[in-house]
Amino acid sequence: MSPIIFLLPIIAAIIGWLTNYLAVKMLFHPKVPINVLGISIHGVFPKRQKTLAEKLGSLVAKELFSIGDITKKIEDIAKSEKSMELIGKRIEKTIRNKLVKSFPMLAMFLTDDMVEKVTNLFKSELQDFLTDFSQDIRERLEENIDVEKLVRDKVEAFSSDKLEQILFAIMKKEFRFIEIIGAVLGFIIGCFQVGLTLFINK
Repeated sequence: MSPIIFLLPIIAAIIGWLTNYLAVKMLFHPKVPINVLGISIHGVFPKRQKTLAEKLGSLVAKELFSIGDITKKIEDIAKSEKSMELIGKRIEKTIRNKLVKSFPMLAMFLTDDMVEKVTNLFKSELQDFLTDFSQDIRERLEENIDVEKLVRDKVEAFSSDKLEQILFAIMKKEFRFIEIIGAVLGFIIGCFQVGLTLFINK
């Protein structure tokens, strides 16, 4: 029996790796359709870029990002205890320094208790204002910004090279795993062929 048979696992591993390597490459290449024997060959992602853009736009707009979520977060931060505390200090500072400086006569009437009451009044009014303002901002943004269309247009505008670069950056490990698993499966199949050949030739 020829000793070359024992090279079968290595040859099969190389073939398995090469096959999967080409399969990964063909996800992106050729970037422009080419005809081979009447068959059009085109990379999967370049060919489906428009569909990918539509699906991604829909996913981002419905599941990941919304104007309502953003404005709600801004409102929560603006009305948080920490923010209100900072605002209260700023109002008190303005009353004690700038207001009294502009109207010196007020110094006669502005006790600490009165400053505290005025500060709390302004804080309460400001909280109501922020609620109304955030609602107004939300409505304006929802009228003027279409997240789904924005994402779709951006993805559609990517060049094939840019799209490949982004997807490889996200899925580099997964693509490498596909190549490696091809080699591993090829090696296992090669070993099985060697074992089967030896068994038959006993």
